[in-house]
Amino acid sequence: MKAWINGKVLESPDEPVLSVLDHGLVVGDGVFETAAVIDGEPFAMTRHLDRLVTSAEGLGIGRPDVEALREGITATIDGQELAFGRIRITVTSGKGPLGSPRGSSGLTHVVVTEPAERPPAVSRIATVPWTRNERSALAGLKTSSYAENAKMVEYAKARGASEAVMANTRGHLCEGTGSNVMYVLDGQVVTPTLHSGCLAGITRALAIEWLSGELDVVERDAPLEVLFDADEVMLVGTTRTIQAISQVDDRELPAPGPITRRAQEIWRAREAESTDP
Repeated sequence: MKAWINGKVLESPDEPVLSVLDHGLVVGDGVFETAAVIDGEPFAMTRHLDRLVTSAEGLGIGRPDVEALREGITATIDGQELAFGRIRITVTSGKGPLGSPRGSSGLTHVVVTEPAERPPAVSRIATVPWTRNERSALAGLKTSSYAENAKMVEYAKARGASEAVMANTRGHLCEGTGSNVMYVLDGQVVTPTLHSGCLAGITRALAIEWLSGELDVVERDAPLEVLFDADEVMLVGTTRTIQAISQVDDRELPAPGPITRRAQEIWRAREAESTDP
C-alpha cells in the first residue's frame, strides 16, 4: 500500500499527516472515488475523476485539483506489482472548526493505492429495513459520509451476505451500499433509474452501454420486492464488475444464470479493449 497527500508521497500509510481538525474527519465533509487497477493500470480513471468533480461541486466544497490527483495516482501505483488493486481518492473541504460550518484553508487531497483480491464471481445480498432518501441533499453524490452504509453492510454480513441492498423512501429498489443493482425479468436486464436516488455508477453506465449492443437493457423503477420475482440478480461495481447473486435474503437463485453469464463475458471482452473507456 502506498499513500499520497497534498503532493507528498508518505513514507508509510500510517504516517500522521492529517489535522484532527480536517472536516473530513470532523463531520465527514468530503467526496471520494474507488477505482480498480488492472495489470498496473487504473481503469476508467477519467470517468472516476469526472464524477469526483461532480460530487465535490455538488457538495459545495469546490473543484478538486485533478492534475495533482493524477500525479498522486501515478506516484502510488509506481513501484507496486498490481495484477489487481484499488485506488481510493478522497477530497475533503480541509481544515475547519469543530462543527458543521466550513473553514477556508483549502481542500485536502488524498490518494491511497493497494493490492486487492478480486471479489468472487458469485455472492449473496440482504435487503435492509432502512431506506435511501432520494430527496437528500447528498442524493447522487459519492460523499465520504458513509456511516449509514457501514451500518447496513454489517447488518448484511451478520446474515451471511456480502452486500446490503435498500429501497428508497417510495419503496422502489435503489442500490447497494457500494454497488448498483441489475436484475433479469422476462428476458430483460433492468436497473433502477437515477431518479431512484442511486449513485450514477461508473460500472453501471459502462454495463448499460456495453450490454445494450446484445442484450435488452432498460432503466426502470420498481418496488424492492421485484428482487423476489426476478429470474437473475446482479451487482455491478468497480471491483465486483458484474457479480452474480445466488441468494436474496432467504431466496435462492441460479447463479450465474444464462443472461448474467453472457453479461460477464461481454464485460470481460470490452474491459480488455481499453483501460480508460
